[in-house]
Amino acid sequence: MIKNSWVALASAAAMLLSGMAIAQPAANFPSKPIKIVVPFPAGGTSDVLARIFGQKITENWGQPVVVENRPGASGNLGADQVAKSAPDGYTLVLMDVGNLVISPALFKLPFNVINDFAPVAMVAYSPHLLAVSTKVPANTPAELVAYAKAQKGKLNYAVAAGMGSASHLAGVMYAQRNGIEWGYVPYKGGAQAITDLVGGQVDVMFNGMVATYPHVKAGKIKLIAVSGLTRNAQMPDTPTVAESLPGFLTGSFQGLLAPAGTPKPIIDKLHAEIKRIAALPDVKERLVTLGAEPSGMTPEQFAQWVKTEIPAMAKIVKDEKITVE
Repeated sequence: MIKNSWVALASAAAMLLSGMAIAQPAANFPSKPIKIVVPFPAGGTSDVLARIFGQKITENWGQPVVVENRPGASGNLGADQVAKSAPDGYTLVLMDVGNLVISPALFKLPFNVINDFAPVAMVAYSPHLLAVSTKVPANTPAELVAYAKAQKGKLNYAVAAGMGSASHLAGVMYAQRNGIEWGYVPYKGGAQAITDLVGGQVDVMFNGMVATYPHVKAGKIKLIAVSGLTRNAQMPDTPTVAESLPGFLTGSFQGLLAPAGTPKPIIDKLHAEIKRIAALPDVKERLVTLGAEPSGMTPEQFAQWVKTEIPAMAKIVKDEKITVE
């Protein structure tokens, strides 16, 4: 009886120490700089959001947040780096809808989105903007479709974030559903794609509102439509794509993730901080100005969203016969 009591006591002590060991990292976190990998060049939607939230984390926690741009392979190069990083909360990645749920249907990836990452927070959603160069003589969806058909494949579509990205998928779906053709010009990120759209080197693109809308307001490119299901409050006179193509919905979902195995207390602490920042008046105002909406998803809801969207996107890729060479 005494021996059994000692065994029970030792077991209880071991469980208590284990719990303390798990809680301890969160209590001391962060004790050094945090790195957020953005798998796209500077200036795009993911980069803008990473810097907004990173600055606020630094101000509150007193540890520097370093944003590292690591573009390549449609955003999958940077994602793979984080998937293979230490699961301690100090290396994170801000992935978009493309490499979160579309890439698994198009590429043989060196990582598994579901198994190799721990979702932290869905930072924001913003619709894509369908925009054209000022050189394109079209101001409405109908005019763009008519002009594209008249050009018979001569228009160049800028693919932000590379082939297989959300921008690419949006362009393919739009062209196929309207019965038009255009050439696809891949870019490593949205910033360079927009620069070339402004300069007239390319003609048309779908891109995240956060990175694109400032150029629309400046009159450097022309806005044709918004990809959300309802009109955007920032531009109520601009039609949605869905008004002419029912059910058409694309956009930039931006999610912050850590490597799988990161202790849950650290995930929860990071999530709470992102949620706190998203509710700050100046951040809310900035997001609204950029056309982005904060998401209230918990890490568990974010994980479920990924599990649901991956097969849904795979079906679209299959139905639309989308391939990446």
